[in-house]
Amino acid sequence: MPPPRRDNSQLPPERNEPRVNERIRVPRVFVVDEESGEKLGEMGTDEALALARERGMDLVEVAPMARPPVCKLTDFGRMKYDKKKREAQARKNQATVEVKEIKLRPKTDDHDMDVKVRAVRGFLEDGDKVKVTVRFRGREIAHKDIGEDQCKRLATLLGELAVVEHAPRMDGRQLVMMLAPKKKN
Repeated sequence: MPPPRRDNSQLPPERNEPRVNERIRVPRVFVVDEESGEKLGEMGTDEALALARERGMDLVEVAPMARPPVCKLTDFGRMKYDKKKREAQARKNQATVEVKEIKLRPKTDDHDMDVKVRAVRGFLEDGDKVKVTVRFRGREIAHKDIGEDQCKRLATLLGELAVVEHAPRMDGRQLVMMLAPKKKN
């Protein structure tokens, strides 16, 4: 004998969840058996609810906008559990892209640029995007072209690994450029 069902009619409706059992307020529903996939046809909501209780299951509204609404005979707790597991698996498989930042100055010398290039290369190989920032101090702001040359030089040195996502542009006293890793074929 199936365990007794809780009376959910007094509970407030849940957001983003289908209506279940007594929360289904329409007079007639179209019923589908989840286990066999068999269409049981259109019937009164009370009759469908009695059938669900007889089988030890819940009556779950899966297509509320259909006429009449489509309901499934299923274990609602198990359905919620499976949905939660699928969402957790999707989050686990989702790739997250981090944005790393590298800071340059208009007067950054060759050796220092080589060190920065190695760091950026490592970030790109890990699949991260890189934000290149050239910071201007004092009167250096008059020579924005030098900062743009620094950005272009960095982009050419990383040509085989990176693609310029955003060309160098001024943001206050900084020149900003975004690099993204090239897609591997």
